[in-house]
Amino acid sequence: MPVSAADIALATRLAEVAGAAIRPFFRAEHGVELKADRSPVTLADREAEAAMRRLIEAERSGDGIVGEEYGVKDGVSGRQWVLDPIDGTRSFVAGRAIFGTLVALVEDGWPVLGIIDQPIQRERWLGVAGRPTLFNGAPAHTRLCSELAGAAVATTSPHLFAAGDVPHFMALVAAVSGGAPRQGPVYGGDCYNYGLLASGHLDLVCESGLQLYDYAALVPIVEGAGGRMCDWDGDPLTAASAGHVLAIGDPARTDDVLEALRAVPVN
Repeated sequence: MPVSAADIALATRLAEVAGAAIRPFFRAEHGVELKADRSPVTLADREAEAAMRRLIEAERSGDGIVGEEYGVKDGVSGRQWVLDPIDGTRSFVAGRAIFGTLVALVEDGWPVLGIIDQPIQRERWLGVAGRPTLFNGAPAHTRLCSELAGAAVATTSPHLFAAGDVPHFMALVAAVSGGAPRQGPVYGGDCYNYGLLASGHLDLVCESGLQLYDYAALVPIVEGAGGRMCDWDGDPLTAASAGHVLAIGDPARTDDVLEALRAVPVN
């Protein structure tokens, strides 16, 4: 089923109700707690997701929901709304406005609509499969990257990677640094990095261990801006992907990036 104007309008309203729930808690008392996996969660996370779920259940009761805080609600339509109320809760808790709300529509396992919404800076990227990505209503474009050496690469933190994935990431960093190891990656940023890549400010984002709610919204945004989203084997990202995520601003660099990830030195 093609993405409709009503789908886009609903996704936009979801971002808006989440933002309204989040803003009062930013740099204020937010009731942070640690979940079982030691990741933080706040009242803002919970209230934002609850607000989005209420809206979906009122208007699209047949659609499924996948949310970071409140889990999975099965649907009957073959469509799922995939929600991460605050992607980058550590940044939110630290008062850094580089987190974002992620809203995605996934159909038969494929991400077809995505929003990154930064509710403090009022920045919003909207991606729809087959259409140009918009940033605050204007077209967004990735930038060309003539070679891997010197490319701007970002990741939230290699400390979040599975241990066996870190050497592969560091091999990519070595290829990008081109003999200047002090010119390392941009750290931090979570979903905000993907928006920056879609707007031509970064060349690569590399992550490991992501969940569907972390990456589904990013796929239409990056690809609609001219970039490529794939896993570390170069395969498209779907609901079945294992969480190894690459965003490549210039698709011509895809083979270079994949080769670099595989160039792990032998000890």
